[in-house]
Amino acid sequence: MKTNRDNLVGSLWMIAAMAGFAVEDSFVKAATKTLPVAQVLVLFGLGGALVFALNAFRLKDPLFSKAVVSPPMLVRVCFEITGRLFYVLALAYASLSSATVILQATPLVVIAFAALFMGETVGWRRWTAIFVGLLGVLVILNPSADSFTWASLLAVVGLLGFAGRDLASRAAPASLSTSVLGVYGFMAVAVAGGLYFLWEGRCAVALSPVDAWTMTGAVGAGVLAYACLMKAMRTGEVAAVTPFRYTRLLFGIGAAVFWFGETITANMVVGSGLIVLSGLFILMRGASKTAA
Repeated sequence: MKTNRDNLVGSLWMIAAMAGFAVEDSFVKAATKTLPVAQVLVLFGLGGALVFALNAFRLKDPLFSKAVVSPPMLVRVCFEITGRLFYVLALAYASLSSATVILQATPLVVIAFAALFMGETVGWRRWTAIFVGLLGVLVILNPSADSFTWASLLAVVGLLGFAGRDLASRAAPASLSTSVLGVYGFMAVAVAGGLYFLWEGRCAVALSPVDAWTMTGAVGAGVLAYACLMKAMRTGEVAAVTPFRYTRLLFGIGAAVFWFGETITANMVVGSGLIVLSGLFILMRGASKTAA
């Protein structure tokens, strides 16, 4: 039984995780200004995989087992490649603020996928909330405006990839530890970079000292954020800590404005409001059903 103190501490871990992910996104976006996107993906993936592999060795978690090549894990890796590739492309070619806001709709799409493909029961109220949240994404994209760019759709494809990954993670074998999942998740990022190298046809470039520090910051922030996220989910109740995922909006938009000089539009404010309210409504519905 979790106490109020557990929920408070778990919420603080969740806020720290969201701050870390926002910093990771910022470093990745900064790196893509001087390095090919494919190279950023490969370096980020290999760096994160190395950190998690070292932790797995420390904990004596086996990296190779039959569970690693189970169907849910293979599906998870495919979605991870799709999500990471297109989200990094969105960071490179679209604004950080729009990519961050669109990504917040991931839980809504996960629930929709669970209902459509895994037989999970979703009532009309939650379906309505899902459609309202997706309407928020459409408001942010604003396809009828002159300012619309196709680059914004990259974040939508990344969102679908991450939703598929999260859904596949539910079916992943319980015997696989967080460190092992981290290794293969980051290796999938490196594979995504390799595939994009073939598509893009650009050669890797030598890293400047600034590039090296930027990539180190991206890997460090990503690993720490992932660790904080796991700590949050294991410390507090899911219903208590999950709403604090939306603090990533504040950190991401803050970085977009103060680091990259982006401007926040009215459509972005309205769209993000619809996404957050829809997500919080669904969380409240889930919590009330659990309590009943």
